[in-house]
Order: sequence, then structure tokens, then C-alpha cells
Amino acid sequence: MTTLSRRHLLAGGLAATGTAALGGAVAPLPSAAARARHRSPLRRWAGDTWTSLVAMTDETTGLTADNVEGPVTDPVRSGYTSPTNIGGYLWSTVVARELGLIGRRESRRRLRQTLDSLAGLRHHRPSGMFYNWYDEATGEVLTQWPGSGDRVDPFLSSVDNGWLAAGLMVVRSAEPAVADEAARLLRRMDFGAFYDPEPADHGDLGAGLLRGGFWDAEPPGAAVPGVVPGTDDAVWFTPNYYDTTVSETRIASYIAIARGQVPPEHYYATWRVLPLDRDWQEQQPVGRTRRYAGIDVFEGAYTYRGMRVVPGWGGSMFEALMPDVFVPEARWAPRSWGVNHPLTVRAHREHGLEEAGYGYWGFSPASEPGGGYREYGVDAIGMNPAGYFSDAERTDVDRGFGTVRPGTNPSPTFGDGVVTPHASFLALQHEPRQALANLRKMERDLGVYGDGGFYDAVAVGSGTVARRYLSLDQAMVMGAIGNVAGRDVVRRAFTRGAVERTIRPLIAPERFGAGLVR
Repeated sequence: MTTLSRRHLLAGGLAATGTAALGGAVAPLPSAAARARHRSPLRRWAGDTWTSLVAMTDETTGLTADNVEGPVTDPVRSGYTSPTNIGGYLWSTVVARELGLIGRRESRRRLRQTLDSLAGLRHHRPSGMFYNWYDEATGEVLTQWPGSGDRVDPFLSSVDNGWLAAGLMVVRSAEPAVADEAARLLRRMDFGAFYDPEPADHGDLGAGLLRGGFWDAEPPGAAVPGVVPGTDDAVWFTPNYYDTTVSETRIASYIAIARGQVPPEHYYATWRVLPLDRDWQEQQPVGRTRRYAGIDVFEGAYTYRGMRVVPGWGGSMFEALMPDVFVPEARWAPRSWGVNHPLTVRAHREHGLEEAGYGYWGFSPASEPGGGYREYGVDAIGMNPAGYFSDAERTDVDRGFGTVRPGTNPSPTFGDGVVTPHASFLALQHEPRQALANLRKMERDLGVYGDGGFYDAVAVGSGTVARRYLSLDQAMVMGAIGNVAGRDVVRRAFTRGAVERTIRPLIAPERFGAGLVR
């Protein structure tokens, strides 16, 4: 975001800012009267969102539940939490302090309470990693699912530990009073435990990939026996790898590379788009091969509405933009992320407003209106042929794969669109005027706002609201507002030191196949 557009958003103005990477023009700043009429609601939204996170957080342990039902004054917590949920509360607390929602004393008290609980949680000692599910009220590792009693096999997730580590890194830099406690927890976390230098069934990538995670006791179902690298500790790895670049999982890659736990070349081993021989994917990509760090990279992209976009697996905003809350990717890599991020946002906006005609936009995994949880996205910019859909009816877009596979539904009629407010918050740094207007319209017209901020999702046609708050989604809202209204507080804290020294020069040279079709 340009300095002008950031200043403009904070002033509350709604004149067009455009996107420099795409040649957009910046409109004149509005008059004082216009600024007064369009006072930015970001701080109000942040305050209410923080209220929901406080309601989700256990008063004794400082661990944040996965979600909360009911009014925030009398919350019904989920009974479980994850490393991601805890990390989100950590960075949200820093944002709340930066925005003046809480004072320094309260910030330190909250952070210390959570860090003390983390230090006492059962974890996998050889790797320093945390299990995926704990009881937020007791800190016990879950072996039965709350409510159903279903069996839970304790699992250690690379990406969920990545988000916890991200929260610890923000706290370590932003709050000196608890920096040592955060650093101690971080030091014992070794992401090399998830790294496979020779991933099976992926050909000669030139570097390794991160696994989805592992169990430290043999689970039922598919698992790959092995040992944690550098130890004799037996574990059972997931058979899957995180092998695509436009994915929320790249936060774990950034952290592992910055800490010297995996080689830098790992960044270029992930696929920008699936290889051309995977003709089952959503569409036939276009692009060319370039070489970085000794690795041949196919810089492929999908074509959508006059744009070429490097796709995620499901075409959701979360996959593309959550790591961008921590790493200023568009600024550090202007010819790759600096082009693709704005185009991803534009694709969501055009899909919601023009192609599907919902009147609103922004699609990301969230609570399902009517109950449950589901992935939402723009199907056409996701590699998954089964789709992350944008409506309740799961309308599939199938334009085929070149001449190999004809499309079965190239121009569908969409149904009851489901928009997820946190997606528009993630878009603020790339289309500030449009994202702010979209959020204001949602709040005004859709009944999707409560005492804890925006509810998780709304089906815009039926008006059905998912009246639930998810800590991950609320933490994304806090992180995005913190960067826009709090002087890039999350990014400044996360990138200080080794991250900027290692990641910035690593990603800077790349040139994606993204852009406007000429």
C-alpha cells in the first residue's frame, strides 16, 4: 500500500486509491467535510473484535478457545484450542495495546499469563512442538473430542505450530517485558522436524518440502513411519506435503528458513501452480519456467476475467493473504506477490459483484450459516477441481483443461453467496477503499455485526448469519487492522532481524506469471 492510500484509509476517506502495481491512479484527498462524513470505523471494529477474543480466553490459563457461541457477555466456549488459536491471541494482544484498546500493564499481564501456560503444556520434547488440540480451561492434551467423545490421536501440525511461532515472534519483538519468556518457547521449536529433503512422489524438485505433521504414537489410518531428523525419536508422518506456494502454510516455511532449520531453496521447491501433467486440476495453466536459487520454477498462472493469477488450492483469501499480515510480501517481492496479491483481491471483488452478482465479496474458510464449518473461495482461481465454492449450493465452475478435458459448467448460475468478513479485512492492504466500503455495507445491510464484531459468515441471499466467533478469524481481523491502523505493528515485530535478512533477498528476485492479459 502506498503512503498516500494508507493515510487516506486512516482518515476515513473513500476516494479511489488504486493499486500502483496495476497502474491504478490515486484520487485527490477528500475535503475535511468528506472525511468527517466517512470517519473510518476501523478502531471501533478492532475494539469489538478484541472483546470477542477476551470472551474466548480462559481467565485462569490465558488460553483462547477455538470459537465461542452466544453473547460475548455470557460466552459458551468450544472446550478446545490449538497452537494457531493461542498464537492469534498473542499477536492480537499486541495489536490491542498498540491501538490503545488496553494499557501496557494489562497487555503484559495477559501475555505473561498465556506464556506461562504454554511453558507448562505437554509437548513433543525432541522437536519442541505443540500438540494440535488442548482443553483451553485445563491445558490438557485432548484424547477425546468435547461433546461427542470421539477419539483424538494427539497430532503435531507444521502449519499450526507455524502460527504459534509467529505469535511468539511478534511478542518477542514487541513487548520487552516478556521477550525472554517468548524467546525460550521459540528456541525449542525446531521446524526441521517436519522437513523431508526428498519428498516421495514429487519428482526432482531440487529441495525438500514440509510435511503436514506427525503423530508420536502410531495412529489408525495412513501414516508413514520415520524418525525426527537428528534424533532417534520414532514418529508417524502424514503422507501429505505442503507443496503449493499460495497457501497459508508458507508462514511455517518463512520461519523455518529464517531460523536456519531448512534450506532457503525450500521456498522455490513449492509449486506456483500444479504441473501441466496434472490435467485434473481446475484449468490449464499458462506460464514459463525460470530459474531461482538453482531450481527450475514453472511460473504458471490461471486465467480469470482478463487476469492471470497464481492460484491457491481453493481460491480463498486466507490462503493467499494471511502470511502477508506478517511478511510485507508485496513490498519485498514487487514482481511476484506485489502483482498477485492485488489481483487475488480483485478476482474476489469481481466474482462477488459482477460474475456471481451477490452484491458483496470476500470468500474464505469460515463457519457455515446454518451450522458447521466449510471452505469458501473463488473456485476459478483454486487448483482443487472439487472447489472451494462461494455459495451455499456449492456451484461448481468447470471450464475444462484446454483440449484435454472439455468444461462441463463454464458459465454457471450462482446461488446464495456466502461472504466472510475476515476476508475483506485481509484485503484492506491491497484495496483499502473497496474493502472498507464492502465491510460497511455488510454491517449496515446484512445483520452480520454483534457485540464481538463481525460474525463469522453470512449467506447474503437468504440473510442467514453464522452467529459464531472463531478465534483464528478474529485474530486475522486484529492483525490486518493492526497493520493498517497501527503502523504495521505485526509486520514490524515479526520481520525484525533474521526474517528480513533472510526472507527479503530470497523472495525479491522472483517474477510470477501473474498480471493482466494484454
